[in-house]
Amino acid sequence: MLQLAEIFYSIQGEGTWTGTPAVFVRLAGCNLACDFCDTDYSTKFFATADDVVAKIREIGGNCPMVILTGGEPLAQAETPALIESLRKDGRRVHIESNGTIFTDLPDDVWLCVSPKERVDPRMAARANEAKLIVDERVPEEHLPLFDDLPTILLQPEGNKPANVAIALDYAKAHPRRFRLSLQTHKFIGVP
Repeated sequence: MLQLAEIFYSIQGEGTWTGTPAVFVRLAGCNLACDFCDTDYSTKFFATADDVVAKIREIGGNCPMVILTGGEPLAQAETPALIESLRKDGRRVHIESNGTIFTDLPDDVWLCVSPKERVDPRMAARANEAKLIVDERVPEEHLPLFDDLPTILLQPEGNKPANVAIALDYAKAHPRRFRLSLQTHKFIGVP
């Protein structure tokens, strides 16, 4: 059984896929306790992988993109089975992870790693996308983990103006590698 916080249909508001319709499956729980976390990932209900697929069909119809997020979606032992069920249903699976828990993922799964306090180097090496949270500074200590990625996303914590300014200045100083990634869903008022 999976522990879930919510399932909803919206758009991807962050990163490379910004603006793309997606069904979000927020798995409950996290192995970190970040001070700036703005997400309620507490357990609201339990479901099997088949139940989750049925709910995705109900609310998202044929939307191909499903984003597993949390908390930390890879902290649950049943997550690989959910990934497989989604792939069998023809969904394109994206995962938003803090990168601390090594999980062997199929090649067609998009992995966004957003490091907080530590990262498993194998997850960093597997990442399709890296999103660094800018909270009063750019966490440069994580950069060596993502040497193979041509682009790094800088996401200002909470879209706070001071954090936006830091991220923007950094991206402008390093224009070949860094991009600003704002939480656009918050600007337009959708989950």
